[in-house]
Amino acid sequence: MLRGLYTAAAGMIAQQHRHDTVTNNIANLNTPGFKQANAVTRSFPEMLLSLTGVEEGQGGTVGHVNTGVFAEESLSIQLQGDLTQTNRSSDFAIISDIEVPGMAFDSSGKYVAPDGQTTFRPQAFFTVRDAAGETRYTRGGKFSLDTQGFLITGDGSQVLGQGGTPIQLPANVSLDQVTITANRQLADSRTGAIVGQLLITRVDNPNDLVREGDGKFRLMGDPNTARAIAAGDRVEVRQGYIERSNVDSAQSMIDLMSALRAYEANQKVVQFYDRSLDKAVNEIGRV
Repeated sequence: MLRGLYTAAAGMIAQQHRHDTVTNNIANLNTPGFKQANAVTRSFPEMLLSLTGVEEGQGGTVGHVNTGVFAEESLSIQLQGDLTQTNRSSDFAIISDIEVPGMAFDSSGKYVAPDGQTTFRPQAFFTVRDAAGETRYTRGGKFSLDTQGFLITGDGSQVLGQGGTPIQLPANVSLDQVTITANRQLADSRTGAIVGQLLITRVDNPNDLVREGDGKFRLMGDPNTARAIAAGDRVEVRQGYIERSNVDSAQSMIDLMSALRAYEANQKVVQFYDRSLDKAVNEIGRV
């Protein structure tokens, strides 16, 4: 009997995590460059069978015996968001449409080969350096200058240029006087002199990126999967635009209601087991 109670409780915890994830998506609808996250739920492994030495495929059970689900992780959906024109020279947006030869990606940015192997569309990111000196990646392009003329993000991370060095504008050049060229160079609009060049990084598998907050991601796994974009990559940087969040507001509301209903269903199961245990202890136990 208690197995069902634990299963329902696990379902409530998983739906609570799902609800928190969707709520965070909705709260960041207007955050530039924000990427939607989806909660992934999976069933618990067959712990009892494993501990007792019973392997899958041996006799004694019909199907799988699980003790509920848990929200294992939240996956970011690294798809292109819509652009909004701001006409501010300090705003930049990336348009990433990187192709891989022999692969046709679907609307979710995924390609499934005939043998079942899945490949995700590579994505391009601004490259920044955080306060700890670590390299991070972001699609939020609302930049500004600090007191020393370094190009920084909203949280103070330095924007990196070619060679991995922070971009520092000359003292007599402001962001209002900077224009971006087709090859992502920053030029003084008055003289045409090049004052920097944005380092745009291509990440072959966006699922290797881990969200850190403030719109930044860190790369997990093989560092060779992140490199500066090549000449053939279809990546464009537009000035005077920002990339909007790619959160689907309508789908988020549906997911929110779905998580609420599933939570309520598991809650009813817990209440049922509570009443059953009450009868077993207080009524049947007297007989």
